[in-house]
Amino acid sequence: MAMLGGSVARRYARALFGIGVDAGNFEALGQEIGELATLWTSSPDLRELLENPVFRPEEKRRVLEQLLPRVAPTAEVRRLALLLLERRRIMLLPAIARAYRDIADAHTGRLRARVTSAEPLTATAVDRVRRALEERTGKKVIVETAVDASLIGGVVAQVGDLVLDGSVRTQLADLRTKLLN
Repeated sequence: MAMLGGSVARRYARALFGIGVDAGNFEALGQEIGELATLWTSSPDLRELLENPVFRPEEKRRVLEQLLPRVAPTAEVRRLALLLLERRRIMLLPAIARAYRDIADAHTGRLRARVTSAEPLTATAVDRVRRALEERTGKKVIVETAVDASLIGGVVAQVGDLVLDGSVRTQLADLRTKLLN
């Protein structure tokens, strides 16, 4: 089912992306579908209401119609959300948002990098890492940061399948391996 859900989510994402490219607003649509997915993920009450068969479909639709203008001002995203609700696929919103982001990134030649450090990075450090990754990949890189104290120090950057590990934890592990061999 997870594979099927991913495939279905990609189809919805591609359809919305195609509409956005034709209308020249694919970035705005991506922003809106992302915000709607974030709302969905962060609101257990909303998920319960829209997924629970106890509530009548017209009640669910009424709640969603009241909510959508605040989160998704474009008609395209509102129509998609209502279609998902009608087809009982509203729970695919996060997967659709991820698929849409991936499609938009590929279309614009962007890459996303996950940079993990032992402590939060300063804006200057994030910018330095971003520029280094852009030089290495030849593409525009969007950096998403995370903190993992077990790294001790340094950073680990992951861009797609490429992992650049400059953490103290890995350096210590390498040193231990060399000393034991």
